[in-house]
Amino acid sequence: MKSGNNGLIVVNKPANYTSRDIVNIVSKKLQIKKVGHTGTLDPLATGVLVITIGTATKLCELLTSEKKEYIAEVVLGLHTDTLDITGNVLKEDYKYISAEIIENVLANFKTTYNQEVPLYSAVKVNGKKLYEYARSGEKVILPKKKVTIYDIKLLNYCYTDKVTFTFKCTVSKGTYIRSLIRDIALKLNTYGTMKNLTRTAQGSFTLDKAISLTDIEKGNFKILKISDFLNIPKQKVDDDLKFKIINGQMLKNKQLILYLDKNNNPLAIYKDGKVFKMLYEK
Repeated sequence: MKSGNNGLIVVNKPANYTSRDIVNIVSKKLQIKKVGHTGTLDPLATGVLVITIGTATKLCELLTSEKKEYIAEVVLGLHTDTLDITGNVLKEDYKYISAEIIENVLANFKTTYNQEVPLYSAVKVNGKKLYEYARSGEKVILPKKKVTIYDIKLLNYCYTDKVTFTFKCTVSKGTYIRSLIRDIALKLNTYGTMKNLTRTAQGSFTLDKAISLTDIEKGNFKILKISDFLNIPKQKVDDDLKFKIINGQMLKNKQLILYLDKNNNPLAIYKDGKVFKMLYEK
């Protein structure tokens, strides 16, 4: 694989595509099998999907630790099995709730808490994905994950026969916005269902810099190099040190660091003096 095909692209995922669909489209376009992504978006959702290519697929662990920003639209008084508008309706309880009350509840969610994951998700319990339990009708205790809501604010509010509102939030890795909406609605003494969701940022990758599927099909994009997007210390090395690095030898430097050859090609990421991720390709 050419070094120019190691890196990532940031895609603005359209609705009605799975994250795997986008991976397959990029893989076919570049004729590369080693393609992945750093965080699933539901088919309903749109926005930032970071696609890793070649040796960059080894870096998902580093990239998924970033904060994520979303804009979500909510229907209050509606409860579905998937916690979004695509699911089967289970309960309805439409009533008036003011924008002021919603703002006050949202403000109290700027915290860290244990969030129950959705039943329709790929989280595994006893080796089986939760959505498989859902489809078979088998009961399962939903696990909880510690998540942090760094910021959340109301953007729009509307009341006709039901309350709908839109909010913007910045959250930690692993936060389910469908679950967050459910939890917000519970504090409002009603139900809540996600109508729309857009991921506007993941770490430093933002929606305004994302490319469309049309851009991909036309080849109208550039692959971001690992040395350009990886936000850790970097160091160029001579041939002697390069030899040690590509052979996995221990080094004295204990910090997390990306080593590059004289041509800025990534060699390896070291942590505590040991190889953390080997990126060199022969």
